[in-house]
Amino acid sequence: MQPAGLTLAALGLMGVSLGASAQDGDRHITLASTTSTQNSGLFDAIIPQFSEASDIEVRVVAVGTGQAFEIARRGDADSLLVHDTAGEERFVAEGYGTERADVMVNDFVIVGPSDDPAGIADAQSIEEALSDIAEAEAPFASRGDDSGTHRAEQRLWDAAGITPGGEWYRELGSGMGPTLNTAAGMDAYAMSDRATWVAFDNRQDLELLFEGDEALFNQYGSLLISAERHPHLKHDLAEQWHDWLLSEAGQAAIADFEVKGQQLFFPNAHAD
Repeated sequence: MQPAGLTLAALGLMGVSLGASAQDGDRHITLASTTSTQNSGLFDAIIPQFSEASDIEVRVVAVGTGQAFEIARRGDADSLLVHDTAGEERFVAEGYGTERADVMVNDFVIVGPSDDPAGIADAQSIEEALSDIAEAEAPFASRGDDSGTHRAEQRLWDAAGITPGGEWYRELGSGMGPTLNTAAGMDAYAMSDRATWVAFDNRQDLELLFEGDEALFNQYGSLLISAERHPHLKHDLAEQWHDWLLSEAGQAAIADFEVKGQQLFFPNAHAD
């Protein structure tokens, strides 16, 4: 049985192209998506429901959003589910995608050591929280990997009028789980999507310290890839996946997913 989650390294070792050739006859698609959707367990919960209804297997390549865009631009994935709306709209405008749709939302949170040396738990906004961290030069672990979370973090620093740097700001170039592990090990602040934080078990002295600002809104979108750019892809099967995510069944599956009694993603395909 093919596992739902595949790493780029594993695929490379197997000598397998990420692209799903329309000529191989297999009813499967390759989905380039984010680490948060995979690591939270969402795909383990919803993909079997889609596969049972459609007889289509979904093979997930879980990477940062920037890497997922590159995989899709090369034609090495049949479908794309990421969380960088501006990047997604640019992907379509550049002719790589033909449709983008809102699927679900959650939010980002700021976690850090329980003694909160920068005092961000009392901040009234995310700009104030980041300013407090920078002023205190408190250790901050950034993904630094061009993921959707990293892109959102950079926008928030910009909005706060801060260019983070120096010894206190650590750009790791790693996924969300490893970044949280590093933050826990060095008593650092970090920005996480809520789903990964809730599912994360190695918290050590980390606590959720700041949440709730509207600027921490985290939108996920599904994209169809251009058949004109990449005619070899399984566009018909990918469209079935895309449509299912937006359907009542797909939206209900997303809403029903919980970790530790918490709903982690909120469907919004039909929110106007």
